[in-house]
Amino acid sequence: MMKRKSLSQAKLDNLAGHLFIAPQFLGFLLFVAIPILAVIIFSFQDRNLLTGKWDWIGFDNYSFMFTKDPYFYKVIGNSLIFSFGLIIMNVSLALFLALILFQNKRGMIFFRTLFFSPVVTSTVAWVLVWSFMLQSNQGTINQFLKTIGIQGPNWLGSTQWAMFSVIFIRVIKNVGLNMVILIAALKDVPHELIEAARVDGANMFQCVRKIIIPLIAPTILLVIIITLIGSMNVFDHIMLLTAGGPSNSTLVLAYYVYYQAFLTNEIGYASALAVVLFLVVLGLTFFQWNMRKKWVSYEQ
Repeated sequence: MMKRKSLSQAKLDNLAGHLFIAPQFLGFLLFVAIPILAVIIFSFQDRNLLTGKWDWIGFDNYSFMFTKDPYFYKVIGNSLIFSFGLIIMNVSLALFLALILFQNKRGMIFFRTLFFSPVVTSTVAWVLVWSFMLQSNQGTINQFLKTIGIQGPNWLGSTQWAMFSVIFIRVIKNVGLNMVILIAALKDVPHELIEAARVDGANMFQCVRKIIIPLIAPTILLVIIITLIGSMNVFDHIMLLTAGGPSNSTLVLAYYVYYQAFLTNEIGYASALAVVLFLVVLGLTFFQWNMRKKWVSYEQ
């Protein structure tokens, strides 16, 4: 009797465990797995959003993408420029702010809140404010530059400055999140190591380069991967600031997917682009993760 009872209890525990994970599993199935599968299937079809008609065309969308699409390689180049520019600026600034603000000194909480506040600010409101500030003649920034004798460029209307402007606005918007993550990592760095290095004559720069950065390297890698994924999926800033212009200089892959799907109504081709976007993000993420052994090290 005791054996049967214990077996029955084990089955009940097993059932309870499955019931607890069922909502998460169903959510993943309905909102992640099935949509991804549908996009992959659509990528092999000539599907029009307006007419609702579709034909199975195999790899024709991918063939057109790599051989005949006049914008595809430009879009890939823009996406890589945006991603690497964003990673360099965002991670560098986040690390600089974290090194300054991780200490528990008076006023640090205020500055942490100040730099983190754009993260929780509405993206639309944030972008609209910056679009007015970056206007060519009446913008706040160019008006300020004019007072000191500098003629500011057309930040969002120039092919030379548009990409930099979008990257800069995105960095200021999200740098606070990476800053908080790095501050949490810096809190775990043994202070005794830094004190010992200072006693031995090391300056602060040497302590940062030889002790702090090697110890928080895994967190820096995490921040880089998060920033990379976000940069490859950027859409809102591009749409609201430049809509891919001027002259397609800020046309990135995520916005190009939207353009093909909802402006030209080519759902099949947009799905193929989305699959390529997924593979690019996945490939870059795996590349960074596999490279971690070469630079994530605790050795001095």
